Amino acid sequence: MGGSLGLAVKRRRLVGEIVGYSPEPAALTRAVRRGAIDRPAKTAAEAVREADLVVLAAPVGAFEPLVKECAASLKPGALLTDVGSVKGALVGRIEALLPPQVVYVPAHPLAGGEQSGIEASSATLFDGSRCLITPGAMARPDAIRRVTRLWKGVGATVSTLDPFEHDRYLALVSHLPHLAAYALVTCALEASGEAPGLLGFSAGGFRDFTRIAASSPDMWRDICLENRAEILRALARYQQALERYRRLIDAADGASLEQAFRDARRVRNELRPS
Repeated sequence: MGGSLGLAVKRRRLVGEIVGYSPEPAALTRAVRRGAIDRPAKTAAEAVREADLVVLAAPVGAFEPLVKECAASLKPGALLTDVGSVKGALVGRIEALLPPQVVYVPAHPLAGGEQSGIEASSATLFDGSRCLITPGAMARPDAIRRVTRLWKGVGATVSTLDPFEHDRYLALVSHLPHLAAYALVTCALEASGEAPGLLGFSAGGFRDFTRIAASSPDMWRDICLENRAEILRALARYQQALERYRRLIDAADGASLEQAFRDARRVRNELRPS
């Protein structure tokens, strides 16, 4: 996500110099070669020292350690934002780590796929996408406008959402589907111990449904832990839905089962890209 943003803002000439930091030096080398950053920094503090805009593009579990490391090096008037998939209480915790002259405006671009790393970055990733801005208590209107201009500048449509509403909604429509995909692969893997070669029979439906199970494990570990309360509620809803289907199948209630499928298909067919 961070590499794609770097490529996108350079393509549209929205920034001057981009300085990047990663704890993995090889990733920085690849980012420079890819053109996503102009030069690497050895530490997070060095990367932000002269920055007008700082973007946290890491697993959400790394946000607080990164901010603690670089907070004292942020210059007065700097704007901090991110591309994280969890907001909620995390927004307030990050705000509490910042000096008073630095403003934090969280953001979540609803874009990207299951591939991760700089090699998966694209300058056109955000074209026609949607980005959610989730301001906390310290986000001033001028700072919100600046972050809005950034995401509109790379091709996204921008909406504003409360940080806690964000986590409740995304738990259902993003976090839960990823868990379902991971669980289905795990189910098939465990069953393959009793039926060797089982996974070799998987067709398009299995591959399409489980595509997102190829996503970054460390990223999704952090999302699950940071948004665990909302994800647990979403999982309870999902388990209830599965149980309804189980009961209909057990009762051989074909009419009700077909109606449930029709209702679900209607809603799915009404979905449109953001």
